[in-house]
Amino acid sequence: MAPAPEAPAPETAEGSTGGPHARRFGLPIATCLVMGNIIGGGIFLLPASVAPFGTISLVAFGVLTLGAIALALVFGRLAERLPQTGGPYVYARAAFGDFAGFLAAWTYWITSWVSNAALAVASVGYLSVLFPAIGAHKWSMCLAALAMQWLPALANLAGTRWVGTVQLVATVLKFAPLLLVAVGGLFFFDPANLGPFQATDQSPAGALSASAAILLFSYLGVESAAVSAGEVRDPARNVGRATILGTAGAAVVYLLGTLSVFGLVAHDRLVDSEAPFTDAVNAMFGGTWGGTVVACAAVISMAGALNGWTLLSAQTPYAAAKDGLFPKAFGKKQRGVPVMGVLVTTALASALTVYNYTAGSGGVFEVLVLVTTFTATVPYLLATAAQIRFLLEGKTEQVHRGRLVRDASLATAAFGFSMWLVAGSGYAAVYQGTLFLFAGVLVYAVIAARKARAGA
Repeated sequence: MAPAPEAPAPETAEGSTGGPHARRFGLPIATCLVMGNIIGGGIFLLPASVAPFGTISLVAFGVLTLGAIALALVFGRLAERLPQTGGPYVYARAAFGDFAGFLAAWTYWITSWVSNAALAVASVGYLSVLFPAIGAHKWSMCLAALAMQWLPALANLAGTRWVGTVQLVATVLKFAPLLLVAVGGLFFFDPANLGPFQATDQSPAGALSASAAILLFSYLGVESAAVSAGEVRDPARNVGRATILGTAGAAVVYLLGTLSVFGLVAHDRLVDSEAPFTDAVNAMFGGTWGGTVVACAAVISMAGALNGWTLLSAQTPYAAAKDGLFPKAFGKKQRGVPVMGVLVTTALASALTVYNYTAGSGGVFEVLVLVTTFTATVPYLLATAAQIRFLLEGKTEQVHRGRLVRDASLATAAFGFSMWLVAGSGYAAVYQGTLFLFAGVLVYAVIAARKARAGA
């Protein structure tokens, strides 16, 4: 195997030694970026999705939380070694060369822009609660979804300072109602509402795996701070801390929120609920105003997630373009932002959104969204494998034996967690995701040929 390329020196957000937008993200904003990207709009439906399996789903959530924290710790250690923009792309390229780096960048990019389209479409349902006229026609729903994509894109184009501000405000606003249920709901908790521990005829292991398959993708986004390391002040220190704090904070909200809803809404009603947090708020305070509160929180949550994911979707192509593995236009920044990446990503997500509303069926769109659950794990697997290689080589630093064993155990656990993500995505998603993967191989062939000609 050819020797791995040397890691580039840490860069600023401008790609040089300074600039007005260099290193705009401190630890609080970087932590909000991680939490905001992990917790999108799915949490508002999550309790009802896993209620049919019984409270055993809470055990599955606990297991997944441990896997996500292991992955977060691995990203934190990798960021100390390679504190550059790009996250999994940087780690895969440093360990395995250009081709592996390109695959990490390619699959992460696909994941981000298809997920953005999915978030925008999902937000329309909550917007319709606040503004019923939006849900009256397909064209109004489509325009609303497009607005949900382009407003965060404009915030990104305004500069990294605005990205951080929007992310901080969105995180604070959306967590207020979530914490109301997650913490306040414990005071109204009724164990009689929990229902059976295992509500299906499956074996305990089968029920655990089945509920985990739904929950597996709740923690996508743990890499957010690592991907944007070029925008974080003191990334070798703050990226790891932000990743761990953000993942732990999201885990607390997930677990307490789901537990509270289970104890506030009767099991037989929760199974059929279309707005479990609304039902939970209504159970706490009575009345029907909970629907409006939860709809507002969901819209804010998704807007914050779109803001963060728009930034991430542009950062990985930017890092790859700087290394000649993506078109050069993706490697240019204005006001600290990869403008071409933001525009192309938002345009692709918009095209997919329009297709979803005009094709007459959401089947194709749903398939593409499911494929992202597979493509998201490719960078995770490559990054954790890179960490394992770095630890086994031990060339760059002398590591205490106890620390080596600890880091190797975490990397192995994170690799296993990523493989579980692949298994949970299903045969169809893996098959079609592999087609996306090999399409990227063709793109790499063209880019590599041009790079070779330029070098010659």
